[in-house]
Amino acid sequence: QLRLVESGGGLVQPGGSLRLSCAASEFTSVGWFRQAPGKEREGVSCISKIGGRTNYADSVKGRFTISRDNTKNAIYLQMTSLKPEDTAVYYCAADLRLVGRCVLSESEYDLWGQGTQVTVSS
Repeated sequence: QLRLVESGGGLVQPGGSLRLSCAASEFTSVGWFRQAPGKEREGVSCISKIGGRTNYADSVKGRFTISRDNTKNAIYLQMTSLKPEDTAVYYCAADLRLVGRCVLSESEYDLWGQGTQVTVSS
């Protein structure tokens, strides 16, 4: 049974960096999403199962980098130049259908992790 477990969240000062990890029990396309208090969940980045194609939300382009280690079924989100508006619960999610590309549409994803809190504050 597919499971996703996020880790790596925490408190960081503005301008700082964090790396989130998503441990997946199966090899799929994966997306990172986030939800801030009082806001809807939004797509942040994703990486395809085949070819490692990536997509990023405009708000994180140039600051966040998604990658995967296929030998470990691990997906990482390296976050740099963090801003207070990046504060949110971050979730990874698995897409069981798309393999050669990925999309940042929440409805595309089938299974979700429990989330990890990221707080950017001085």
